[in-house]
Amino acid sequence: MYSLGQAVYSKNGRDKGKAFLVVGIEGEYLLLADGKCRRLEKPKKKKQIHVQRINRVDLDVKEKLEKEEYLLDADLRKALKRLGLDQ
Repeated sequence: MYSLGQAVYSKNGRDKGKAFLVVGIEGEYLLLADGKCRRLEKPKKKKQIHVQRINRVDLDVKEKLEKEEYLLDADLRKALKRLGLDQ
């Protein structure tokens, strides 16, 4: 299962190979954002089979998403950098 704040790689599409964080889950779809190309206002909606799971979760982002606290695109960029997945 996927969780909020989890890092994933895109396996298909023109964003293939890019790292994202899961910012929402809607059934079999994940809402993905990276803070640069895909911002929180308009996250990418992808099926779970089209992403590769990475066993890394940014706890700060996860906590803010679960508590519905204010989250910035800069927070996502910093989280990806902390996880070593920045491009």
